[in-house]
Amino acid sequence: MRKTTKKFYVVWQGHQPGIYSEWADCLKQITGFSSPVFKAFSRNEIAQKAFADNPERYLHQDYEEPPMLFDKQAFTNIPKPINDAMTVDAACSGNPGIMEYRGVDFATGKEIFRKGPFELGTNNIGEFLAIVHALALMEKQGDNRPIYSDSLTAIQWIKGKQARTNLVRNEKTEELFQIIERAEKWLKTHQQRNQILKWETDIWGEIPADFGRK
Repeated sequence: MRKTTKKFYVVWQGHQPGIYSEWADCLKQITGFSSPVFKAFSRNEIAQKAFADNPERYLHQDYEEPPMLFDKQAFTNIPKPINDAMTVDAACSGNPGIMEYRGVDFATGKEIFRKGPFELGTNNIGEFLAIVHALALMEKQGDNRPIYSDSLTAIQWIKGKQARTNLVRNEKTEELFQIIERAEKWLKTHQQRNQILKWETDIWGEIPADFGRK
């Protein structure tokens, strides 16, 4: 029996832009939509990066996904995570779908904050807002500990001080977009004192703030 290769479908333009792990779900978003823009990827991390980027970079016929590299020595040299830190994560039922996010103290496992669920959001938005929420809260408390996130996309958005989402703004998402705007304003008007670090899931396992719904 032939093994089926897992695919991740990025829909930049469709009824509900997002990343879908099933072709049937992707098809629903592009069927009947004028000029849909979508593409399949073999790895989730590439799909996440592509969704947050300009689709033109990925739609050319000569585009090839970068190979998955495994550097054993590099893995060995990655230190253990800092115990005295905040960890953040988001959960989304569908992408877009019902979304929530939270922050968990790494040392104690205590949930520090939780927001949502929001009727319609994306995982990237949740990850982004979770980091900003942690930054703002920790600034008020004079807490300079690092913050861990397992989302490279969200970390990049934080660096750019903007959530580069393709989520459509409408009645269902208006509240969420207002929160995004406040988060972006906070980033542009406050000095970032906490180091934001990438949680290495492949090495350390799921981030402590994970909702455990996989």
